[in-house]
Amino acid sequence: MKFLFALLSLTVNLCLAEKIRYDDYKVYRLIPNDVETLKILKQMEDTQHLSDYNFFSPVVKVGGPVDVMVPPHQVDYIENLAKSREMNSSVVMQNVQKHIDNEGVRPESRAGSFDWSSYHTYDEYNAYLTSLETSYPNIVTLLRGGHTYEGREILGVQVSFSSANQNNAVFLESLIHPREWISGAVTTYILNEILTSTDSEFRSFAESYDWYVFPVYNPDGFVYTHTNDRLWRKTRTPYTDSCFGVDANRNWGYYWNTGGTSDDPCSEVYGGPTAFSETSTKSLSEFISAIGSRLVAYIGFHSFAQLILIPYGYTADHLDNYDETYPIGLKAAESLASRYGTSYNVGNVAETICKF
Repeated sequence: MKFLFALLSLTVNLCLAEKIRYDDYKVYRLIPNDVETLKILKQMEDTQHLSDYNFFSPVVKVGGPVDVMVPPHQVDYIENLAKSREMNSSVVMQNVQKHIDNEGVRPESRAGSFDWSSYHTYDEYNAYLTSLETSYPNIVTLLRGGHTYEGREILGVQVSFSSANQNNAVFLESLIHPREWISGAVTTYILNEILTSTDSEFRSFAESYDWYVFPVYNPDGFVYTHTNDRLWRKTRTPYTDSCFGVDANRNWGYYWNTGGTSDDPCSEVYGGPTAFSETSTKSLSEFISAIGSRLVAYIGFHSFAQLILIPYGYTADHLDNYDETYPIGLKAAESLASRYGTSYNVGNVAETICKF
């Protein structure tokens, strides 16, 4: 009998650990053309956890594109809704799982090395950061910025070329939304350039600042994207029997729960029961507060919608130095367009997302 119970327990655990798949899930781009249609989409967004929808972009205005991932059993409903509401719609991704399967995940035979030709695990990121301190002992310091609900460390590095730069520091972070894998590749690529680039103009720029770089801001969620659900967005703190995690990007204490969040623990944008309810955001905030007086810039990297966003997020009011930061954003967008042919919108978070 004990053996049977053990076998059943093993079977349950294996089932729970099985990766979620998104075979034949489609991503639709819907453009609501009137207020009533907007309300319908907003209601769907607010209750998406009940229907297996996943809204990749927020429902904010008539005429604004909304990207939503639709499970196979809801495809007919979405297409009928678009037709009945005379809503412009298109399929931007036919089979989500196919795209996941084609991602450049590092093969086991190459594990342990670090480059930018494939994606990496949490352990590989940490090993890379640790190796930098060994390779550049006079420049790089390994940092422990915080820890998570599940006990993982949030590692980063400080790069300092001169003690004169200590009050001229830039903070870079990524993967606070753990499914946005490319953002971690971007921050570590920048870090590598700071350390190794031989371009004289860039060297002068890089060595004029201290750099704080934290590639994996949400380790619990990031590990979960590798082991269970590639599209997981939140932390992993349990809040109900079936709903886990908080949108860590919405859990900070500055105007917490003021807008763009949900009080529903199952929501993708759940802001938590209180500000800093998450072990990770609370410990990170303490670390950042300790170095805050040194910072001249804080840049968070995400991987959707091609936006360069400037505070604030809770209001369309402009930051005190908006007249300085906005032109910098425009220059960055211009450079990206010139090099890659991409188009980025620039501006205050609240007003720019509403324009998008």
